[in-house]
Amino acid sequence: MKVLVPVKRVLDYNIKARPKADGSSVELSGLKMSMNPFDEIALEAAIRLKEAGQAAEVLAVSCGTQASQETLRTALALGADRALLVESTIDLQPLAVAKLLHAVALRESPGLVLCGKQAIDDDANQTGQMLAALLGWAQATFASRLELKDSGEAWVTREIDGGLETLAVRLPAVITADLRLNEPRFATLPNIMKAKKKPLETLTPEMLQVEVQPRLTLLRVSEPPERAGGIKVADVAELVDRLKHQSKVL
Repeated sequence: MKVLVPVKRVLDYNIKARPKADGSSVELSGLKMSMNPFDEIALEAAIRLKEAGQAAEVLAVSCGTQASQETLRTALALGADRALLVESTIDLQPLAVAKLLHAVALRESPGLVLCGKQAIDDDANQTGQMLAALLGWAQATFASRLELKDSGEAWVTREIDGGLETLAVRLPAVITADLRLNEPRFATLPNIMKAKKKPLETLTPEMLQVEVQPRLTLLRVSEPPERAGGIKVADVAELVDRLKHQSKVL
């Protein structure tokens, strides 16, 4: 079975995002970029399936600019067998990415798509669900545990408000990874060197016959308003009085 893992190049999670001075977008110039953490978790899950003999190949796919090759090389160093970049200079929105992944899935015929539940740059949490709908496959989101059964099903445990929920989905399926699915490994130097020799194919939306023009218009990016500082109250009576009459201050 082939496992397809979409990976996205995003601003590193250790760096605080700042809007540009004109508010047109987020400032990325000169800042460290890395693989989306949830995608890294999905990739680790796919690699573990291969190591367990339940997957034959792990294909990492990224949609974006040429700089996304760096993210794909990281995926190859972590254990992916092949990489595919759908190169586009257009700002790709979730539906466009889902359409591109749909075209890649039809081309590659994977038995499972494992992706992060969301990207930390826009927190859209849409691509995996849209992809499942386009493919007509079963889906299981926010997976905190994954087991593949001999019956051709995937058992997915999800964290919900009331506790844990376990779903059985028939493969092929789209599964999105949550934070507690696993702890991703680090890329070793030998594997980083080996990754340079692994195949990395480049396609374009035109080659896949997919229209990726944005459907949404970004009006402005701005920081959230600063929160007022906390205050101390002398006793419960003062607290109740403030809650009654000065709730806006609090």
